Amino acid sequence: MTDHYYSKNPQSKKIPVELTCMLKGNEFRLLASAGVFSKNNIDFGTRTLIDAFRLPNADGNVLDLGCGYGAIGLAMAKAYPDRFITMADVNERAVELAKENAARNNVVNVDIYQSDGFKQVPSKKFAAILTNPPIRAGKQVIYKWFEESANYLAKDGELWIVVQKKQGAPSMKTFLSGIFREVETVTHEKGYHIFRAKHVKD
Repeated sequence: MTDHYYSKNPQSKKIPVELTCMLKGNEFRLLASAGVFSKNNIDFGTRTLIDAFRLPNADGNVLDLGCGYGAIGLAMAKAYPDRFITMADVNERAVELAKENAARNNVVNVDIYQSDGFKQVPSKKFAAILTNPPIRAGKQVIYKWFEESANYLAKDGELWIVVQKKQGAPSMKTFLSGIFREVETVTHEKGYHIFRAKHVKD
């Protein structure tokens, strides 16, 4: 089977890569590796999502779905220390790196799980769900995430997504509009669109 960043158990050799970066006003030293998404730098889409996000006026904590080695979730944990951040990824190596990165950056308000989508995510209501979804896994996978997210959002909770126009942003926005009453393009830069979806339809 081809080895992808959304593989459960990557077979590529683990070679650590250390990244130093500023995320939401805080400096991080992160470890990445072959076999995980964007191992050489924090990709532009992830940075754009982190910069654009604002915590909604909703009760509950935050979920980083498809967390990779932890950039989004750890950035949110530092930016919002009074909230707890749940992080989840199907990739065993990514989860190991995310846990190590939490420890090396002294981030304690996180829980990190290996989970195929929502399968192992604790059943709770989140104020926000953020995701840079694994587009290469296919629409069937990521659209299921969007459908299931409706069951995990608190009242007035929001789903935040980054996607490139060339990777189907217009059709994704249409799909989200079938689930949520409001779907807004918060920003778009260099072909990357940030969507905020809220108010689940009955």
